[in-house]
Amino acid sequence: MTVSTFAASSMPPAFPERAAWGTAQSLRAWQQQALEAYFGTDGQQPGPRDFLTVATPGAGKTTFALRLARELLERRIIAAITIVCPTEHLKRQWAESAARVGIKINPEYQNGDGPVGKDFHGVAVTYATVAARPALHRNRTESRKSLVIFDEVHHAGDGLSWGDAVREAFEPATRRLALSGTPFRTDINPIPFVRYEEGPDGIKRSQADYTYGYGPALADGVVRPVIFLAYAGEMRWRTRAGDEITATLGEPLTQDQTSQAWRAALDPKGDWIKQVIAAADRRLTELRRAIPDAGGLVIATDHEAARAYAKMLRAVTGQGATIVLSDDPTASKKIKAFSDTDDRWMVAVRMVSEGVDIPRLAVGVYATSTSTPLFFAQAIGRFVRARKRGETASVFLPSVPTLMGHAAELEEERDHVLERPVREDGLDDDLLAEANRKQDTPDVGEELPFETVEASATFDRVLYDGGEFGMQAQPGSAEEEEFLGIPGLLEPEQVTQLLRKRQADQIANERRRKTGDPRADRDDRTAAEDLHALRKELNGLVNAWNHRTGQPQGVIHSQLRSACGGPPVPQASAEDIRKRIGKIREWAAKRA
Repeated sequence: MTVSTFAASSMPPAFPERAAWGTAQSLRAWQQQALEAYFGTDGQQPGPRDFLTVATPGAGKTTFALRLARELLERRIIAAITIVCPTEHLKRQWAESAARVGIKINPEYQNGDGPVGKDFHGVAVTYATVAARPALHRNRTESRKSLVIFDEVHHAGDGLSWGDAVREAFEPATRRLALSGTPFRTDINPIPFVRYEEGPDGIKRSQADYTYGYGPALADGVVRPVIFLAYAGEMRWRTRAGDEITATLGEPLTQDQTSQAWRAALDPKGDWIKQVIAAADRRLTELRRAIPDAGGLVIATDHEAARAYAKMLRAVTGQGATIVLSDDPTASKKIKAFSDTDDRWMVAVRMVSEGVDIPRLAVGVYATSTSTPLFFAQAIGRFVRARKRGETASVFLPSVPTLMGHAAELEEERDHVLERPVREDGLDDDLLAEANRKQDTPDVGEELPFETVEASATFDRVLYDGGEFGMQAQPGSAEEEEFLGIPGLLEPEQVTQLLRKRQADQIANERRRKTGDPRADRDDRTAAEDLHALRKELNGLVNAWNHRTGQPQGVIHSQLRSACGGPPVPQASAEDIRKRIGKIREWAAKRA
């Protein structure tokens, strides 16, 4: 039997109108290559004991894992399967997908259930379940030749106790397959059964046996391109001491100012989130012209905000939104019901940040203050699953430097780093900052209570494929509608061309308004592209200076603006930005 004939024909087509998670009939090119990496190009090798596959969310990791499991069963290399998942919902999702390829998995197995029934090939459990009784799972693993599939394996490093439990429980396994869509963590806890190798810089990094990143997946048409629409705005809040503070989201601010302005923007009492949700719904309406069942998801920080956002959606759309809360025992049923309908909106608190598959999601509102790279990548992964070529996804974000950076770096592939380089001066600002805040908690400072007085939104810009497009515009304006009305079925290069044209038109209209000259737009296309390139160059230099000095990017922008004059970057002219590029290069030369 060769690799190309694996697992017969029990999987439905790869791109039906509503593709089920992990159920492709014919393997995608990357899945075929990954299987060849495991069994050899002739398909006759027994395969390694441990194998780490890193593939971008939406690429089809489950299809690959189940095809591999089926082949190992047929070759009698294994006799049982254990699937370890982050959440209860994902256990059931794995079991349903496995059933479609003839593998029977019990998703209801609990630590007190004893031996697995003969009717099942194995069980699906959570990392927490394993951590509660690792010896029990070790006994199960030892009793039969077992394949253990670790879904989103980075969760096995969620603490030394969890890592130790996973290692104890599954050390005897015959085969271990680790899967991840986000191959990096914010801590330095080693992940069990992952290989780490030391690089030229002396730092140990995780080594994947097969990697399929977002960039290649986008080029192959396996995932959708993501258009990020960033919104700035004027925020005003009152501190506990009674002082009123005003700041503009999207302008260079201190870290505290950014956190509090961000918190004010997400506050249901203000207008910012209302205006952004209304804009997102208009975008959803446009996408549904080409994708009739397209759905939207608002990712909220907490339960109270989620319920408030659902009320806003009802006011905007006239329809109720599905609310999914982390402590709701019916959450899995609600997610599945939403996935199977053509309802417009769902609001969730973290519940769908990872692994949960709703292929029709096409519009997102990132209304949470959680900003770790891991959470951001997981959240955006909910929108990238492609069902047919040309579909696009749109995600609405606060114009916050941290999130803008994550959006710009979406295509970067990261490995898990076990150590951090030590700065030459002996100080490590990153470690110090990390020690002073909790992991995976909101960046908004709850320790600084305040009351939102006013919060209004302004369309800031679009981020796409590493580029920035557009200029600030008011909600509901013709300029904003130009970007909200981008067609829902476009090839990636068509998206870029259209964004460039709309930015050029926006600049041309602005010049005509200022000069009164209808011919003022003769060279606007060149001017728009030049301004975009200059912004990108400046942001790259600021990012490099941030890594070199440890100064926040907002502070660096503020210092450049003070030294060179001119307005904030979104309103700055090409000449303003050239001056700032020259100044930061001058700083770098002096430091060198």
